Amino acid sequence: MAPMPNPHGASSSPLPEVSTSWLAVFLEVARQGSFTAAAVSLGYTQSAISRQIAALEAELGGATLFDRLPRGVQLTEPGRVLLPHAEALTERLRGVRRELDALREVSGGRLRVGAFPTADAALLPRAIAAFRARYPGVELTREEGLTAGQLARLDAGELDLAVVSTTGGDALASYELHHLLDESMYVALPADHRLAGRRRVRLAELADEDWISGSPRMERSLLGPAVRDGFHPRVAHVAAEWIAKQGYVAAGLGVALIPALAAESVRPDIALVAVHEADAPARAVYAATLRGRSLSPAAGAFLGALREAVGGLGGASG
Repeated sequence: MAPMPNPHGASSSPLPEVSTSWLAVFLEVARQGSFTAAAVSLGYTQSAISRQIAALEAELGGATLFDRLPRGVQLTEPGRVLLPHAEALTERLRGVRRELDALREVSGGRLRVGAFPTADAALLPRAIAAFRARYPGVELTREEGLTAGQLARLDAGELDLAVVSTTGGDALASYELHHLLDESMYVALPADHRLAGRRRVRLAELADEDWISGSPRMERSLLGPAVRDGFHPRVAHVAAEWIAKQGYVAAGLGVALIPALAAESVRPDIALVAVHEADAPARAVYAATLRGRSLSPAAGAFLGALREAVGGLGGASG
């Protein structure tokens, strides 16, 4: 609000200490043209109205805002100057309250979520569909990327929540982690592979196979735990996306680990066989947020939608 002119000619100071309740009383007195009527409207005593107007006038450098007349009050010149500013500020505060109410009620605002690719196969679509059905007023945007990239976007303030996995390694320790599921692993085999009819295999049975890895550095791929335990796969091809891995498997170019979250969308010309948990432990999947930051109502509601979606995934929870 601009500084108020002083009717005695002295320059006035800015108004950081003006109470919004004083402005509300000022506007009601101006509207009613009476301290008594304003007191009735606001549920105050007339003396309380007088005190608040006097306090406002004192804060404005002694400016008189109302002429006290036998039949009510009228705005003075300083009062007429203050009136549009008080109306604008009061309306802005109402707008702030409306936006805050919308955030609290999850009926407005925005939510930015991210996820690693296989979470986008089934988990994220189900959660987003449920969230949008319940909270259509929230502007929800989604980003896809590997866990390391999602964490970097969280750090940069570009995401509110990210679905990540333990392939993120030690970096996850810096975040608030909300556990969603433990995701079991399958090996994808060509449909005519000698082990395609098995329910479960040990990785040692596949030691002579060509493998498709998600990264040239196997310790950063789904094969990482097995490599650390002494398994030494022969990597023939590197394909980051699970859809590409399936294509290579279907063409008979090798075998690949496939996480359970991707199993619902498996190609019909390949076979999935569960890997013994001692060889490929289930990887944990989390919703990650920045540590020490309050979870917004929208983020909290989306976390609930994620957990509901996990319940509908069946075998994906390991």
